[in-house]
Amino acid sequence: MGLRNSSRGWVTRRLGAGIVAAALVAVGTLSAAPTAAAAPHWEPPATSPPIYPDVHITWDVPITMSDGVVLKANVYRPIDAQGHIVDEPLPTIVNLTPYTKLVSMIAESAMSIPVLSDAVMTLAGRADFSMVGLSGLSDLANFIDSGTPRSFAVDRNLIRSGYTQVVVDVRGTGFSQGEWQVFQAREQLDTLEVLEWSRQQPWSNGTLGMSGMSYSAINQVQAASKRPEGLEAIFPIVPSQDLMRDVIAPGGTVGIGFLPMWLTLVNTLKMAPDLHSIATGTFDWAWLASRVEHPLVFFELLLAALVTPTVDDIPPHLTAMLDDSSSIRNDMLTASSNVDIPTFVVGGWHDLFTNSQVGIYEDIPLPPGQKQLLMGEWYHLTIGAGLGQPAAPPRLDSIQHAWFDKWLKGIDNGIENFGPVTVFEQGGGWVTSSQYPLAGTEYQRMYLSAASSGTAPLTVHDGSLASAPGDPARLTIAPGLSTVCSRDSAQQTVGIIGIVDACGKDSRISELGALTFTSAPVAEPTQISGRIGLELNTVHDVTDGYWTATVNDVAPDGTSRVVSSGQLMASVRAVDESQSVRASNGDLVAPHHVLTLATRQPLVPGEPTTLNLGLTATAAVLQPGHRLRVDVYAANFPKGLPLRPLLNESQLRPQHLELDPARPSFVTVPVVGRIPG
Repeated sequence: MGLRNSSRGWVTRRLGAGIVAAALVAVGTLSAAPTAAAAPHWEPPATSPPIYPDVHITWDVPITMSDGVVLKANVYRPIDAQGHIVDEPLPTIVNLTPYTKLVSMIAESAMSIPVLSDAVMTLAGRADFSMVGLSGLSDLANFIDSGTPRSFAVDRNLIRSGYTQVVVDVRGTGFSQGEWQVFQAREQLDTLEVLEWSRQQPWSNGTLGMSGMSYSAINQVQAASKRPEGLEAIFPIVPSQDLMRDVIAPGGTVGIGFLPMWLTLVNTLKMAPDLHSIATGTFDWAWLASRVEHPLVFFELLLAALVTPTVDDIPPHLTAMLDDSSSIRNDMLTASSNVDIPTFVVGGWHDLFTNSQVGIYEDIPLPPGQKQLLMGEWYHLTIGAGLGQPAAPPRLDSIQHAWFDKWLKGIDNGIENFGPVTVFEQGGGWVTSSQYPLAGTEYQRMYLSAASSGTAPLTVHDGSLASAPGDPARLTIAPGLSTVCSRDSAQQTVGIIGIVDACGKDSRISELGALTFTSAPVAEPTQISGRIGLELNTVHDVTDGYWTATVNDVAPDGTSRVVSSGQLMASVRAVDESQSVRASNGDLVAPHHVLTLATRQPLVPGEPTTLNLGLTATAAVLQPGHRLRVDVYAANFPKGLPLRPLLNESQLRPQHLELDPARPSFVTVPVVGRIPG
């Protein structure tokens, strides 16, 4: 078919330990770096060239599920130079979306207009609003030129190079019939049936891949974990493997920042009628009946969580969601360890699903290369921003294209030698590694001390991080709203609040409501790589409390930039050791809390209680003169709000951090090097 192979595969120049090394090797001989190395230059991957001039779309193809519900799909196929739809069976890429394939079509159509597309991409790639404190707006603009939109929608370049793409509205959304299932068992069965339908079509050669981001990425990993016939590779962008812990009930709270916005979006988009069917007299009345019967899916559960006054009054469906052993809860978990096909995971350090993205990569039992991890300093809406620019990896659409060429067409392009772990170190730049966390990482415990660091005089208390416990002290922190302007707030609004640097990239406003603990400055670049644990010795005046914490990189000018965060309702502090991770010194760095109402442990007022907070996985580098800081809060709106019964128990009362040498509070940080205390 005239497909082009690369003579060099992927080529990177890597800078490490002060030595510049040029890696110019033949395909199949490029080996991953044993430790992290800076990658100041990347060459774009070799991808199969376009061999067909155009793309044909077959609209609203009905796919009947085993229970009779009809899903609607758009099928994209290449057109040859004579204007004929290509009859040759081709590898097929499947994308299932709840955001209506109409949105995908509009986005794809806009990108397919050369003059408009080129102008928009050029402007987006050059956008820079940092001089007016809006660098987050630059990130949103750069996202447009990153190749990510094509991965979200439809990539005509991929189709023109010899692929078929199928985009399907999931049950109860877009133009598909039925009730929206939100990843539950019936929706997962739908995915398998769609894949089998696609595999059996005459335009498919039976070799399948899956693409898409967010919901469509979760769907990919769920499907791959069930090992359907014909599925050979997936490319999930910002997936989750545990929705309850990531966004629905982070730390045992209600994810009030993201959930209402997201549910409103999907439940609104699903109401858009098929105007073409109305005009042609083929309107689907079963579609309308399902929308009338189920207008606001999942809103009743969210409302119940916020207004039901006692645990005993919580409706059974919500109680089931809050039960680790329930079927609905298990449906929202993904067994990534069952995935046995090549998987390229793309995520962000401030995405909604950060821990899941690292966890999926870790859990997949494939050798590095067949599984890949790409993590940037991104929010959900800025995934891929900056890719394709100098000193950054290539555009995301070109990486995805090369991934499918390798695993669906067998083209020897060297993509398996990319990475396998490619991360942006916050405070530094892009690095590649053979593993995550980085080789040479060791956990360092640093104690929270009341002694002033002299770096945060406007916070509730300016404390320090020390190598040994300090003098006894009780520090009191009250719930507040300073976190409305914070990196967690930006995360929950998928990056929108992050447009403003004073919220998304500097914590000094939110720290006005925090206890801060800051280290001495580092003398040399110090890498942080992995998960961070925080143990707090607390005292409460009531039977519940809400704690949240961030770990920050503090620059000499005072800028305090969050690199990791976590939170916990005190009454759900019970830890499942079998699913938790401890450092070599025994410290909990990834506690797996049992988020079940039946196992809650109400506090005893006035009695010290130890809490273990797990903070998100991260990669960062403290530059010389920078400091590490831990911020501790008693609230985290809008990321989380306690369930109404737990809110009643916590009463939004002040909380106490008891700094006691006999029961110290400390942070456990994965570092390459040493942070002075």
